[in-house]
Amino acid sequence: MKKFNIPEHYRSPIISVVKNARRDNDKRKQDFSPSTLDFGPVRFLIARHFGFCYGVENAIDICYRAIAENPNKRLFLLSEMIHNPAVNADLQERGIQFIMKTNGTQLIPWEEITAEDIVIVPAFGTTVEIMELLKTRGIQTISYDTTCPFVKKVWNRANSLGKKDYTIVVHGKPNHEETRATFSHSKEKSPTVVLKNMKEAHTLVKIIKGEIPYEDFFRLFANRYSEGFDPSRDLQRIGVVNQTTMLATETQAIAEYIREGIIARYGIENIQQHFADTRDTLCYATNDNQNATYGLLKKDADLAIVVGGYNSSNTSHIVELCEEKLPTYFISSANKILSSSLISHFDYHNSKELVTENFLSDKQPLTIILTSGASCPDALVDQVLQRILSFYPNTRSIEEVLAPFRN
Repeated sequence: MKKFNIPEHYRSPIISVVKNARRDNDKRKQDFSPSTLDFGPVRFLIARHFGFCYGVENAIDICYRAIAENPNKRLFLLSEMIHNPAVNADLQERGIQFIMKTNGTQLIPWEEITAEDIVIVPAFGTTVEIMELLKTRGIQTISYDTTCPFVKKVWNRANSLGKKDYTIVVHGKPNHEETRATFSHSKEKSPTVVLKNMKEAHTLVKIIKGEIPYEDFFRLFANRYSEGFDPSRDLQRIGVVNQTTMLATETQAIAEYIREGIIARYGIENIQQHFADTRDTLCYATNDNQNATYGLLKKDADLAIVVGGYNSSNTSHIVELCEEKLPTYFISSANKILSSSLISHFDYHNSKELVTENFLSDKQPLTIILTSGASCPDALVDQVLQRILSFYPNTRSIEEVLAPFRN
């Protein structure tokens, strides 16, 4: 796999040792069990896979190269490069300006961007409309397009299905940059509709089966279908793709449910004419991180700490999985651990920060699950680990704990 040039300040002296050892001993990635770092009074279960994925490393490599290659030019990102506040803050400190917020709100008018400026496309990609706008202004983005290759794979598959007269169902968060971009690209070739969850898949299947009138489609999926969408025509042949950071298991469940609805409507003997198998578009990194989370949850632990940006979709799904089993704290950095008894963490269900007391119990040894999202630098996870260690006297040394991973 391609090697990327990642700035040293994103790397970790602890986590990197563990990751390298696991990679060397499990090259085919068949073991999703966690690694244990046992410091005596506290021990950490470290996920087999977490942190920067291929797409994020690709984006960081390109973005920092753009900074190095253009010292005398103005540099812009269409929006946040990835959903991590530390990375985005570092880019801004190096002079990069964001043209839009992640929800599409304009921060810098297009009129202020010139053909002399460098505009970087974020890892989520962007819409066809924005690419056309940049082109009309003479702004070239091809040199610094950080769109994740796996996002482009989804676009290409949607394009090929469109040529075969399939309608594209996108499983994603409607306001997420990646879903907006995928919808934009898909609707160029195919009728397209966005579903955000299984509940909406149930609704769509009822429309397919004739249990809900076709005319109700436009109200139920308002602002999430392509222009000219005709449910009586466009729900006969379907392919499901997803926002790559959604739960892969949920996407697969949605696809299977729609497939069963198609069978009920048209018969099993006609399924290949009406439903496309798109399982190969699921992102490997999202799958690996989620499988590693399932591996973590097979172990007994007292609490989980998940590190990442609060607007990170893939991180929120890891939190969602962990909190089904044990107390889970979603934090953006070690600074959110206010003391040995207080932690400030994000409640993503209600989009607000909470402060919890006595999050570390007196139990010894205390076992903590520790993982992060795909856009989180390992250095931040390392800092969280060391922050917690600082509350425990007489722990085993880091070198002693890491010794088995160096052999």
